[in-house]
Formats: sequence, C-alpha cells, structure tokens
Amino acid sequence: MNDRISVDILDGVADVRLIRADKMNALDNAMFDALIQTGERLKTEVGVRAVVLSGEGRSFCAGLDTSNFAAMASGERSGGQGSAGALVTDNRTPGGSNRAQHAVMVWREIPVPVIAAVHGVAFGGGYQLQLSADLRFVTPDAKLSVLEIKWGLIPDMAGMALLRGLVRDDVARELTYSGRVFNGHEALAMGLATRVCEDPRAEALAFAREVAGKNPDAVRAGKRLLNLMADGDQHAILLAESVEQTALIGSPNQVEAVRASLEKRAAVFG
Repeated sequence: MNDRISVDILDGVADVRLIRADKMNALDNAMFDALIQTGERLKTEVGVRAVVLSGEGRSFCAGLDTSNFAAMASGERSGGQGSAGALVTDNRTPGGSNRAQHAVMVWREIPVPVIAAVHGVAFGGGYQLQLSADLRFVTPDAKLSVLEIKWGLIPDMAGMALLRGLVRDDVARELTYSGRVFNGHEALAMGLATRVCEDPRAEALAFAREVAGKNPDAVRAGKRLLNLMADGDQHAILLAESVEQTALIGSPNQVEAVRASLEKRAAVFG
C-alpha cells in the first residue's frame, strides 16, 4: 500500500495522496488494494474529521492501467469479468459493491466529509473515483471524462450510482455515450464540480481544516443525513432528522459549540 497511497493526518485532516506519479496514478491491482485498505482504515481512524483525496504528479488519476486493456485485446480477459478484473459473482459488500466498486464507494462510506482535489486528468475509473467524494475541487484546465466507451465498455466502478442525482439524466447519457473530454468550468456548469480553483489541493485542505473545527458529531450526523437524502423516502428522512437532532442537543460537543460561539473563541471539541 505504501508505494501507491500516502496518508498524513494533522489536526483532524487526513491528507491522502495517490503516489504512483510515474503512471499518472493509474489503477492497477495494487492501487485497488491500497484504495480499499486506506478507505477502510479511515472509516475508523480516531480523530479524523475530514479527508482530502488528491493525486501526486501530473494528474489526479488516469484511470485503469493500460495493461488491463492489453489483456482484453489479447482475449485473456472475458467471460464475466468487469473492466477492473472483478467477476460479476465476486463477494459483494453490504452496500452491494464488488472489489472494484468498493475501491470507489469506500470513500463515500467514510463517515466524515471527503474532498477530492482534481488536476491534470481524471479519466474512466479515475473519474469515477473522484465522484465518490462529498465535494470536488478542480482546476480550470483539468481533463475529465467518462472514458469507458473508448474501450467499448461502460462505467462499472460505481459511476452510475454516483452520477445519479448530480446531473440531469440526459447529461449523464451524453457523457456516457460519447466519452468526450470536458474541463473544470464545464464540470462546474454541469454540476459535476463543486469549485474551480487554480490550486485545488490547497483549497481542499483549507476547507477540510475549517470542517475539522466544527462539532464533529454534527458533521458526521450531517453526512449520514445527506447520504440518506439520496435514496431515502420522505418519511425516513424526516424521522432521521429528528433522531439525529435529538442526539445532538445537549451533548458535550454541542454545548461547547454554543459556548464557543457566545464567547467568540475557538471551540475545543472532545
């Protein structure tokens, strides 16, 4: 894992970097394993209050390693294997993901906000990976694409589940059918980027530090509600709002948030 992803944790912010820079952070088996192991670790890492996910070198992530496509062209890969080599019948997580999908979805399952800082290219599987973040900060000249159609494929690393709700149905179809490359400004206009900035990683880290200074219990409750909002019905969402708020009111961190605000000082959360 250490030759694919680095993790530095400071003041509640986990700075996670894909470090296969010589291959533009392309997804090989070792990278899939590292994504899953790192995401699972951060789910339970004590003290982590926000996560920034970025790529070292020229790009965020160029997508699937080209060796996978060479194997497909030779006929070595067929018969029920997904683009990342995962079998349709592979063991699936409680959320329904196979191994390749879990390498993406695990970042959505982290109980604190995840901010993707995207520069260079984010193609195919790399594009699907950054979709898993709560927020996406991208450079104006980033090159983004749902690229799978170039290889005669469809997105199969949770891309369809994550695109749902972000863009209009016809926009998702146009991107999937064409595989066209678009930039950061276009992504923002379509609803696929949160912010366009010259230095996404610096802005993402600054935002993460701001989040880390809020009541961590409320931030986690907010993420649970926002995740439920995508799939829950009205009754489930309304009930969850009440349950989460009841648990927060009067809790030590909530009381500290009120006191700090009234006293005009930085809060000290447990």
